[in-house]
Amino acid sequence: MSGVAQADEPIFGYIYTTDLLPQGKTEIEQWATEREGRSQGSFHLLQTRTELSYGLSDNLQISGYANLAWASVNHNTPSGETAPPEVFADYDADPDARFRQFRVESFSFEALYRFLSPYTDPVGAALYLEPSIGPRTRELEARLILQKNFLDDRLIFAFNTTLGYEWRYLQGDPSADPASDDFRDHWDKETDVNFGLAGSYRFVSNWSAGLELQNEREWADLNPFKSENRTNSAWYFGPTLHYANEHFFATGTILKQLPWAQDYANSGADSFTVHGITNADDFENYRFRLKLGYYF
Repeated sequence: MSGVAQADEPIFGYIYTTDLLPQGKTEIEQWATEREGRSQGSFHLLQTRTELSYGLSDNLQISGYANLAWASVNHNTPSGETAPPEVFADYDADPDARFRQFRVESFSFEALYRFLSPYTDPVGAALYLEPSIGPRTRELEARLILQKNFLDDRLIFAFNTTLGYEWRYLQGDPSADPASDDFRDHWDKETDVNFGLAGSYRFVSNWSAGLELQNEREWADLNPFKSENRTNSAWYFGPTLHYANEHFFATGTILKQLPWAQDYANSGADSFTVHGITNADDFENYRFRLKLGYYF
């Protein structure tokens, strides 16, 4: 049996492939991502995405998402204070108490266009664009997706390069320098540049297993070409397992942060890196992701 994926079947948890829904087909998909652990204290962040996708053509797919988030954290920074995760950065938190909060994070629209197919061309290639808007957040993400298949499409490799811009509306900090943006309410700006590589093998009918590697890099402001704006870099690695039949699929992925992190914004006792693991706002020790989908 060929290992060709069904429709836009996501065989990886974090890395995208060039597989799309056929024209006129619809899919509903549910994501749940649990982000766990820091070097001390407790850190639990659950993010969900509910997606509806439609194939406008065999090479163009559009999707809409609703994104929710829930957090429970306590004494989770290297200094022992409580600090909310990045998706709740606009909230005040008591540094000596547990922080719990739920929110509608944002709504997203996605367009994915494939201009080379891995089934008819030497390499598959696609472009992805996703704007998001929420109560106090704005995001714009662009992604280049490459895919190469081997062994009658049973062995699949994918590579992603992602550029993301984020704006978060934060309250002013009275203790900050009055001349700085941090002193007043402002839109905090950040740039993310991520690289991802993954491979998966369909070892029996309907089942695939593989590995994913992700490198995430952050810059303050919106210019990733200024080295002085670098803030963090972290690596994640782990296994992924995928099942699919004619109408249903499930994908589970576990990623562990590798001890290769860099904190460019802080050093010495102020560094968020402990034993090579970064504890900065948008990072944690483990990530668990489950995707469930149904095709119409």
